[in-house]
Amino acid sequence: MSNRYKGIYRGQTFRLQNWDYGSEGLYFITICTQNREHFFGEIQDGKIILSEIGKIVQSEWLKTPSIRPDMNLELVEFVVMPNHFHAIIYIGANEFNNRMDGNNTNENCRVAMHCDPTISSSNTISSNAINPMNTKTTKNKFGPQSKNLASIIRGFKSAVTTWCRKNNYPNFKWQSLFHDHIIRNQNSFERIQQYIIDNPKKWKDDTFNK
Repeated sequence: MSNRYKGIYRGQTFRLQNWDYGSEGLYFITICTQNREHFFGEIQDGKIILSEIGKIVQSEWLKTPSIRPDMNLELVEFVVMPNHFHAIIYIGANEFNNRMDGNNTNENCRVAMHCDPTISSSNTISSNAINPMNTKTTKNKFGPQSKNLASIIRGFKSAVTTWCRKNNYPNFKWQSLFHDHIIRNQNSFERIQQYIIDNPKKWKDDTFNK
């Protein structure tokens, strides 16, 4: 799997405020519950034991590509933790982000590469690796609210919240913001992927563990 996305990276540096989050690319996201309450399960012997809500989080995420087939999505890696959710998602080339001129640029979309389903797991990576707490915190609003990362996350969060309201979990709430990181190269991809895989085993020292 580590070589699967090699061809999509580009070395240019871009200002994030000019980045179109509907662009083709690999995105690392972290979404927390409100006040980091433990709604999704518990860690036992380095593995996540999902609660009923945790199982819904997992199943709703797995539905994401089929719900949005026109976006050409792939779920690369993810893990449901007691109070948060990590994932790498790939937005592939599609009709909404592939309107480029001969120089592979798009004045409106500024298309370029910045930078599961395995149910995995981490917390601490090496000092060179990316910590989710160092990624950008994003409101569920940037760019047009369709066919982009924000719309994917908004739909996912809404589906889980709707299920909870219908099934007698009125106290469940997501944190209003989420963290995102645009994966820029193969090394970052491999570090973040391993971070996710290791997450349950390192829960004791996890930043999100409270």
